[in-house]
Amino acid sequence: MDLEIADKRALVMGASRGIGRGIAEALAAEGVRVILCSRDGDKCAAVAQEISEVSGVEAHGIACDLSDPAAIDSAAEYARDTFGGVDILVNNTGGPPFGDISKVDIETWRSQFETMVLSVFRLTGHMLPGMRERQWGRILIIASTGVVEPIPELGISNTLRVSLANWAKTLSFEVASDNVTVNLLLPGRIGTERLEQFYKVNVERTGKSIEEIRAEVASVIPMGRVGRVEEFAALAAFLAGQNAGYITGTATAIDGGLTRRSL
Repeated sequence: MDLEIADKRALVMGASRGIGRGIAEALAAEGVRVILCSRDGDKCAAVAQEISEVSGVEAHGIACDLSDPAAIDSAAEYARDTFGGVDILVNNTGGPPFGDISKVDIETWRSQFETMVLSVFRLTGHMLPGMRERQWGRILIIASTGVVEPIPELGISNTLRVSLANWAKTLSFEVASDNVTVNLLLPGRIGTERLEQFYKVNVERTGKSIEEIRAEVASVIPMGRVGRVEEFAALAAFLAGQNAGYITGTATAIDGGLTRRSL
């Protein structure tokens, strides 16, 4: 399917690896010019070069630490200077520390709120006016199935991503008439480095082998396996496309049927 977004411009956060990188690659395959951001600017630059060589589109990689407001401002300025703004914004903040929610101290709550929530508000605030002026935009927020079913050991994520979900839904009402869509994507168990970290935490907690933990995780997923980054990225690219222009305010789980909520 041609998503009809060739030559659109995208800013993808957390794009040096995992889901963020997968989305950047999927957009570039559709002809979208991309800027990749993460704390590791050198890795982003290397990935951007790979993407450009494979897809033939313009791609850039820069450093942006989402815990630093000045870095977010600089990333937005870079996007405006390089592309004149962006049409597609992928807010992807990565995951917070694992552990018991009862043991999280106030300073950790504050710093994680800055990184996971306020960073999204700030970056979107930079990019949204141009989308509304041009009467076209796609805002994607990568969250977690913990938004609808809290996940053990992920209390910080469960808590803070709910605020993003309600912010996104509220924003979708306000910008729909400007042809700007806002959608939340909820990854379940996707085969990334983050999932490997989750396995290791549970190995330490339970004393089981990592093979046992992997098997247990897969066993509760109706499809019997974890998801592939490419499967997740395909949906993100579709939601950024022209044919998804009537889809907004949604929160879609990509989880192999893991969450038990009704639609």
